[in-house]
Amino acid sequence: MKKAAYRLKLYVAGTTPKSLEAFANLKKICEEYLKGQYSIEVIDLIKNPKLAKGDQIIAIPTLVRHLPEPIKKIIGDLSNKEKVLVGLNIINKG
Repeated sequence: MKKAAYRLKLYVAGTTPKSLEAFANLKKICEEYLKGQYSIEVIDLIKNPKLAKGDQIIAIPTLVRHLPEPIKKIIGDLSNKEKVLVGLNIINKG
């Protein structure tokens, strides 16, 4: 299997409606624009609060794109599809 071109981490706090919405929005965008080219790791900061330090997470939910570089962060429930696509450099702004 080919390695994921987009390596994404989604930081959440438990299974709140906002956390679930962020994951659902992200999955939908990835399936539409990055099918077969991505991996998503969901990190629950209620279970592992120390993991927030590594990516300097200050708000949740936060999406961190590790690959392709440079690292990018998007804060929120990821409901603004255009903002997510631009933030992940999948499309250009404008």
